[in-house]
Amino acid sequence: MPETAHPRGYIMCFDFGFRRIGVAIGQTATWTANSLLTVSHRQQPDWQVIDRLVAEWKPSTLVVGLPLGAEGDETDMSKAARAFGAALHERYSLETHFADERLSSRAAEERFIEGRASGQLRRKDSSRLDAMAAQVILENWLASLRA
Repeated sequence: MPETAHPRGYIMCFDFGFRRIGVAIGQTATWTANSLLTVSHRQQPDWQVIDRLVAEWKPSTLVVGLPLGAEGDETDMSKAARAFGAALHERYSLETHFADERLSSRAAEERFIEGRASGQLRRKDSSRLDAMAAQVILENWLASLRA
């Protein structure tokens, strides 16, 4: 993929869940991603928080983690994530991509355990797990762009 085909500016990633949505931010200039926060999702996403994040970071591209089944098949959760991605695209008129998120939660849990062992994180920081999963999804998506 030519260098000009990469998104410019910030890329915001969402780890969609029925109770919480993890959010991370990254960019192709440094090929890095960082976890931001976890947004509440009860009957609907907390659009006020998401609106504020989009206004603050001004991403050029959005990525939504797609929770596919073990064989890569669509699940009820992946259909809901696709609907969330469509709502993001409609709300912000930004290019929206979906990224396979299989194993991202496990990788985030491993990072959390390592952070606790090193003293960087505490048990009370477990609310950041969804944002850490969004970071893993975005790191994998960025790596696929570089490949």
